[in-house]
Amino acid sequence: MTNHCFRRLGTPLSPSAVKVMLLGAGELGKEVVIALQRLGVEVIAVDRYADAPGMQVAHRSHVISMTDPVALRALIEAERPHLVVPEIEAIATAVLIEIEREGLAEVIPTARAAQLTMNREGIRRLAAEELGLPTSAYAFASSLSELQAAIDGGIGYPCFVKPVMSSSGKGQSLLRGAPDVANAWEFALQSGRVKEARVIVEAFVPFEYEITQLTVRALGLSGAIETFFCEPIGHVQVAGDYVESWQPQPMSSIALERGREIAARITEALGGRGIFGVELFVKGDDVWFSEVSPRPHDTGLVTLASQRQSEFELHARAILGLPVDPDLRRPAASAVIYGGVDARGIAFEGLSDALAVPESDVRLFGKPESFKKRRMGVAVASADDINEARRRAKLAASRVRPVLG
Repeated sequence: MTNHCFRRLGTPLSPSAVKVMLLGAGELGKEVVIALQRLGVEVIAVDRYADAPGMQVAHRSHVISMTDPVALRALIEAERPHLVVPEIEAIATAVLIEIEREGLAEVIPTARAAQLTMNREGIRRLAAEELGLPTSAYAFASSLSELQAAIDGGIGYPCFVKPVMSSSGKGQSLLRGAPDVANAWEFALQSGRVKEARVIVEAFVPFEYEITQLTVRALGLSGAIETFFCEPIGHVQVAGDYVESWQPQPMSSIALERGREIAARITEALGGRGIFGVELFVKGDDVWFSEVSPRPHDTGLVTLASQRQSEFELHARAILGLPVDPDLRRPAASAVIYGGVDARGIAFEGLSDALAVPESDVRLFGKPESFKKRRMGVAVASADDINEARRRAKLAASRVRPVLG
């Protein structure tokens, strides 16, 4: 396997260039592109639709179906990047395994990590069955009857049903009783990123709050890969989608230590370099593993205001083999700006009012098409404490008004 830690960085669009290909060019990918370009890296952005946010700032871009193994391999062979960086789950990961094995490029963090985390079954079995990490009770089902049998056989109500192939909260349902099962099954099938009739059903964990423990695997001063932790991020989700986050999330020292131990073990098992978003449930001093993404996390947008190096800068530095600094600079929060309308090429008003909020900033992602509940931007704000930061972020977000272009 090719393993690149770059002692020197060249000039983009020249023979000396270090080339990075991002598979997925949404708003998180866009920030990674910007961070890489600040270090003089040549960036190729790839997505399934034209004019994706990351494409607008990359050196060049390609539109392909990343679940098409032939098209994906042909593109990697044509571009010959040093690093291939998956930014979404819906990718033909078997091709990445081949690419890595043949030494054509290094896959970040590893091809195995991309493959395991694309499928909730793979990552849950790794976490619970191989590593013995605390998780909710769970089962997998490939039919409505199997789903019902799993619930009746011990999972019980309330419980959650999710597609095994999806990201964030897409396709997730909370089931409170038997009348909810059929609808949850159909919703999961319709919402998975890969059309596969398989779901995970999870018992409800009586947690008090959820956190994202951003965990960075990067070269330390010793020259070996070390594990670094950002301060924990609290967040609010609605229908499985992140709408608000803040950092740091207050928690007991015991819970913090347990959460970081879980995060270190799962990320060490996945290997490679880069940032991981480890999602955890917390109740008092008890912590349960939920999910992990081997890339920047949407709740981590708050780090644009809270940390000296945002999660995107940390990811860029880590994958290039450069030093990282995950320390908190100031308490901060983020709040989502929705599209509000179903239209292409919308405009935004109220930016002056939003940016008049103390210590606030706004990111408009530049997505070519808006939906009422599509995330089109985010407001971030810092303050002396997280409560004031949350108030400022939500106020700034509320002042941004999407309008028809």
